[in-house]
Amino acid sequence: MKRLHVHVSVEDLSRSIGFYSALFASEPSVVKSDYAKWMLEDPRVNFAISTRGRAPGLDHLGIQVETGDELQEVYARLRQAGGAIIEQGQTACCYAKSEKSWIDDPAGISWDTFHTTGESTDYGDGSGENLARVAHEQPSACCAPQAAAKPSQA
Repeated sequence: MKRLHVHVSVEDLSRSIGFYSALFASEPSVVKSDYAKWMLEDPRVNFAISTRGRAPGLDHLGIQVETGDELQEVYARLRQAGGAIIEQGQTACCYAKSEKSWIDDPAGISWDTFHTTGESTDYGDGSGENLARVAHEQPSACCAPQAAAKPSQA
């Protein structure tokens, strides 16, 4: 069964945990010094927040699957949707080990599709996603590369 994934960058993790815990009527299933995650059943969503140096707001969306077969099904949908697919493969991201790929929708919002295979002791450094684009061409909170500074036109 698939689960929608939403990742939001926040400025104040503690305050945001309080807000989303009240909104979801549930405490997060994972809390780290820079990250929190709720695995909700109603609505069925993997909702994550982090303070990883990104401007507050939507970081990226995704589809999490429970099996390798479901992942292959979603990968086929990515190919059908068109656009550049970044096949990341096995990685550590957001304190989890996963297999994942990335694609941008027509509005430029990054989507990851992934199957979590275990836990990781660290957040992940994003080294496997150096080609991945992120929402609004800004650095991603979840393991994506830092965007290169644009030269000024002074």
